[in-house]
Amino acid sequence: MTKILVVLLLIFTLSNGCKNDPKTEPVISTFYFIRHAEKDRTDPENADPELNQDGLDRAIRWAEVFDPIDLNAIYSTNYERTSMTAAPTSIKKNIDVQYYDPSVLDIEDFKTNNEGLNVLVVGHSNTTPEFVNKVIGQEKYKSMDDNDNSSLFIVRIIDGIPTDIRLKMD
Repeated sequence: MTKILVVLLLIFTLSNGCKNDPKTEPVISTFYFIRHAEKDRTDPENADPELNQDGLDRAIRWAEVFDPIDLNAIYSTNYERTSMTAAPTSIKKNIDVQYYDPSVLDIEDFKTNNEGLNVLVVGHSNTTPEFVNKVIGQEKYKSMDDNDNSSLFIVRIIDGIPTDIRLKMD
């Protein structure tokens, strides 16, 4: 009985000790959030426009920005402008785009499913900051200006603790 107790105590100590062991690698998840590139505004009645030429150029530039980053997943809302923004990076990285609906997104499942990964998320002027806020667990960012197609939000979660930054990539 004493041997079993010692073995159980040793296992418990070692398993709990690993969490605080400086030699244990931290779990790092990095999320890159962007809004779709410039959309075609020639038909104000079109709820799902494609990108205009400036938007196509920006989508290609985003692929260059993400080129040195080892992405594991790409998410986009299921709209022409977001899909077209994600496409050059998707093709360059050979990663299929996964579509998400921000209105039914379970943030905890999303974070768990992407734990330890580098993830690109393409959204909209309202959904992108809202998604970032959910990931960091605070209401920090407001909806983006309608002309802001160049903001890059980077959220890094290290062992469950998020940090964030917003960059302008003009």
